[in-house]
Amino acid sequence: IAGRHLPGKVLCRPICAECRGDRTGHTDTHSLWYTFTIAPKSRHQPQWCTVQGQVDKMTFLHYNCGNKATEPFGTLGQAIHGTNTWREQIETVHYMAEELTKKLLANLPEAFATSDPLFLQVKMSCQHKANGHTTGSWDFGSTEETFLTFDAENRTWKVHYAGAKQMKEKWEHDPDVNQFFYITSMGDCKSWLTNFLMHWEKM
Repeated sequence: IAGRHLPGKVLCRPICAECRGDRTGHTDTHSLWYTFTIAPKSRHQPQWCTVQGQVDKMTFLHYNCGNKATEPFGTLGQAIHGTNTWREQIETVHYMAEELTKKLLANLPEAFATSDPLFLQVKMSCQHKANGHTTGSWDFGSTEETFLTFDAENRTWKVHYAGAKQMKEKWEHDPDVNQFFYITSMGDCKSWLTNFLMHWEKM
């Protein structure tokens, strides 16, 4: 799995308070989040899926899965737009949206599957801590509540809603599903976060 280590120094920028580090010289934890909002029953509509990307809670990406329109947002988005990492990220995010839609529709808890309209929300994240340790996770649910979480680092599942127990049991015994969620959060996400922070450092 591709991934690089961050340089061992404080990444500082005046427009991001989270990145200043403490007085001991340690850097804070940095995070990269992708939030997928999916209407799987409306895939013929241009807005059936949207994705928002954030670094340290600062939005840098808006993506429309329907027409594949991307919008760089903020200083970071403008800085990395058009780079190889940006293009790789968009291709992977679109593939993830397609795969998530298929997997969720086939395994939704009954209470959610019968909802109409149905809006699902999936959050993928990775965090790079001050000690160099990286973690990753996935949260699955609706726009109102989370019903299942995957801890990518430990490859463990946690049910937040009783109706999602069957979904959890099916996915945790599927090596392809586990590998897909593990690689994207601990591999792709980690690599992108490292690259994005390097751009911040240069800026």
